[in-house]
Amino acid sequence: MDIREITPTYSVTPQITPDDIPAIVDAGYKVLICNRPDAENPPQLWAEEIGKAAAAAGLEFHVHPVTHSTMTPEVIARHRETLAAANGPVLAYCASGTRCSVLWSFAMAKEMSADDILAATQAAGYALGQLRPQLDILANS
Repeated sequence: MDIREITPTYSVTPQITPDDIPAIVDAGYKVLICNRPDAENPPQLWAEEIGKAAAAAGLEFHVHPVTHSTMTPEVIARHRETLAAANGPVLAYCASGTRCSVLWSFAMAKEMSADDILAATQAAGYALGQLRPQLDILANS
């Protein structure tokens, strides 16, 4: 796994496997979010399989599959609500961690400045400067 911290309570990682769940628990995460659609993965990596392993380990598990074209206001709001209700540190995964970072950025647009959002994602290795216009729009909507 390549876990990258965006904030002390939100991190992202590329695709995980059920075998990664013990290390995720050991790292202190309480909530796991799948942002990757099953159609992108073989069956052994579908959300249902990861979810079974997560539940067995006591992790709260959410499935918010998203692509760049399906990143709707509803998906962004659901992600924001999940983060607000989280009972501890959150780890989100997708193919590379980028979608998770973009989704988090949009979800935080009303709570943080675009500069702070982009600095946090940049520090984690995700250069998302092209999102600034959308972040500004979301912040003022």
